[in-house]
Amino acid sequence: MSTASDLLTSARLERQAIPQLSDTISLDLPAAYAVQREQRAGRGDVIGWKLGVTSRAKQKQVGVDSPIRGFLATDHALELGEPLVAAEHINPRCEPEIVFVMGRDLSGAHCTATEVLAATAGVAVGIEVLDSRYTDYRFTMPDVVADNASARRYVVGPTVPLDGINLALVGVVLEQNGDVVATASGAASLGHPAAAVAWLVRSLAEEGEGLRAGDVILSGGLTAATPVKAGDVVAVSIDRIGTVELPVR
Repeated sequence: MSTASDLLTSARLERQAIPQLSDTISLDLPAAYAVQREQRAGRGDVIGWKLGVTSRAKQKQVGVDSPIRGFLATDHALELGEPLVAAEHINPRCEPEIVFVMGRDLSGAHCTATEVLAATAGVAVGIEVLDSRYTDYRFTMPDVVADNASARRYVVGPTVPLDGINLALVGVVLEQNGDVVATASGAASLGHPAAAVAWLVRSLAEEGEGLRAGDVILSGGLTAATPVKAGDVVAVSIDRIGTVELPVR
């Protein structure tokens, strides 16, 4: 699978979209995760994970029955206040996330949402920047898994304790240039964001991996992703957790 990994790496570094891999090679989900693992080499430490396709409606639409996952490396993170440089991306899109920061290691093939909440140090508002390496955002599920679930950048606000916050019920607002472009609740991610993270733990267990204390987990986009360009400002507000802004230049 090195050729597939090399194609995706070149597309990312050169900011040039490529046709979906499944047009020319046989690619199922296990093979796609193998391609994704190859791309972790040379990216620095894995500092967390991201979830995709956590909406039940979206899963039904694309014909899958579970989320997908990708890794977060040191070069994915943006500092608070740091702008997103549109020219460094192919076709960037932003979506709101509830971010988990792990307080202790967590692993196992039978992990539950309750165990996730017990292992969580705090939660935060996040904005994930997606940037598919495929032409016109056209891909199958194995394609997007191979492409590290379209991961590109993310920014995370201050962490707050979970005490008394029902993450399924919190309201989420996505704004672009001062206009509300989408709203949702935390339940948009697999019914409860902690359930999405529990799925992640169980999925990683199949690879002999797990979460570590300090890991950052993007628990799944809560609205459709909005395309962004230079000059935009994206803001996400989540009840009882906070607000994060991301300028684009």
